[in-house]
Amino acid sequence: MAHDHRPHISLASVADLLAAVPYLFGFHVDHSIVIVGYTESMLTAATRADLPKRDEVPSWIDGTTSQSLAMLRNVDATAATIIGYGPADTVTPIVDILTPHFDHAGITVRDALRVTDGRYYSYLCDDPACCPVDGVPFDAVGSVVAVNAIVAGQTALPDRAALVASIAPTTGAARDAVTTATWRAQHRRDTLFAAGRRAAVIRAGKKALRAAVARYAGDRVLTDDEVAWLSVLLLDYTVRDAAWRTNDGAPSQLALWTDVTRRVDPALAAPPAVLLAVIAWREGLGALASVAIDRALDADPNDPLAQLIDHALRAGIPPTALDSQATPTTPAENPPSTDQK
Repeated sequence: MAHDHRPHISLASVADLLAAVPYLFGFHVDHSIVIVGYTESMLTAATRADLPKRDEVPSWIDGTTSQSLAMLRNVDATAATIIGYGPADTVTPIVDILTPHFDHAGITVRDALRVTDGRYYSYLCDDPACCPVDGVPFDAVGSVVAVNAIVAGQTALPDRAALVASIAPTTGAARDAVTTATWRAQHRRDTLFAAGRRAAVIRAGKKALRAAVARYAGDRVLTDDEVAWLSVLLLDYTVRDAAWRTNDGAPSQLALWTDVTRRVDPALAAPPAVLLAVIAWREGLGALASVAIDRALDADPNDPLAQLIDHALRAGIPPTALDSQATPTTPAENPPSTDQK
């Protein structure tokens, strides 16, 4: 489940809201349920989940309701809009079940909508003047909201698969080059360890981090050998803690960890993918944080920080909770544990 905690957005109409949804998640939504939360008059959070298969509905409803309500409470939301994307026979039963759950929890459902083939239909409005039975057409691409989002530097990929592909491992010659470089880097690091010089490994890791941050701040990228060396050094939790502390919200840091997550040897993807997830989460890019955590857990299901962030995303915990985590990657200090697939 993707959670998005972006700066407050004020929307004037249903069409504005629907035009904003792709930019809340970073991709155009389909076959999904979206819950948008409001604090007073402002849109303050949104979450998305794939529509369930028919035999999965009961468990899906329980999980989606609890996670969505947790998200809404964490931003002090008192109202929500439910939006189902897909055909009526799939969306309507889900919306009909979800709506009373929110009402019973004290969350006012401002509207419940279905979006199908470029039109929206309201389940709560029966006034044919504003909610005709054949739906209301809307423009999710050419609206003022979409144009303003693009001008502000936001993007909306065609679908979630495109978002996953944007941080997928590189292939071909590029993959082979980094794999070979990783063997060399591992030997170099192991030589330091064999000499009883973990402190030297930590110093090397901090030096590599400083160099990487500076490189991307200057709109340049790491070489294959530098990616490999950084990736093996990040296996040390002290080095990863140092990387955590370098996150200052600069756009170049998102570029840094996106690039390293794509290029790193897939077996070593957990540390950079977690760092990418943390930055994305802080920046309100909940769906990117979710797919980055998927990359991390695919590489290492037991990674403690990946488990922690995965749990936080699923529980709707806001990224401000990270501010109290001084050294979050130290294994002994991590409790066991995103956009729902």
